[in-house]
Amino acid sequence: MRLPLFIFFMAFFLMTSIFGQQDSTTVYYDKAALEIQEITDADLQKYKIDPDFNFEVVTSDPTWWDDFTAWLGNVLLRVFESIFGMEKASGFLSIFLELVPYLLLILLIYLLIKFFLKLNANSLKHTKGSKNLVNLSEEEHIIKNENIQKLINDAVATKNFRLAIRYYYLYVLRLLSEKELIVWELQKTNNDYLKEIELENLKHQFSKITHLYDYIWYGDFAIDESKFQRAEKEFQSLKLNLESNG
Repeated sequence: MRLPLFIFFMAFFLMTSIFGQQDSTTVYYDKAALEIQEITDADLQKYKIDPDFNFEVVTSDPTWWDDFTAWLGNVLLRVFESIFGMEKASGFLSIFLELVPYLLLILLIYLLIKFFLKLNANSLKHTKGSKNLVNLSEEEHIIKNENIQKLINDAVATKNFRLAIRYYYLYVLRLLSEKELIVWELQKTNNDYLKEIELENLKHQFSKITHLYDYIWYGDFAIDESKFQRAEKEFQSLKLNLESNG
């Protein structure tokens, strides 16, 4: 009997405390007269000229590059749509399509640079080839038309011994050609002539003066008068040998 009685009194106490509370919130009403604030154009002007309050979106006309990239993107998009059957590119493919115009531009720049470098290299090669052709043409002219012995004497007189050695070698080539021991041609090398000589004694002498000529002329080796005289003896010996076999 005590437990139900206790519950009854507790419920009665709680209900009494709840209904016994009064609302202490008081609402105050503002009875002051309303003051109307007027905003003039002068008030707005300072905000109009302040860029922080300029929220207008400025759009510019598309450039030719924008038109090109948009066109190329649409073309590639249609290509991928036809291949993969997709309505709209997404993910990696979308990023790839955005990068394609720039990749193509880089490729174009690379090809242009490569083209001009190759063009410049060919131009230099042609210039060098033309210079060598002039030298070879001069060599052909000397062998066929010039008084080589006089050229040798003039070079020795001016102590240009390297040039004298060159003229001596051309003189030997002329004699070998006149004796029909070689067939002189503009594009042939000295080794080609060496292979054409059948007589062993002449082959040996020609090989020796060829080494001297290559060393002095092509090696840009400066020689004095004493060294020239020793080299001259080898050329004179072969020259006399050829003339005596005539």
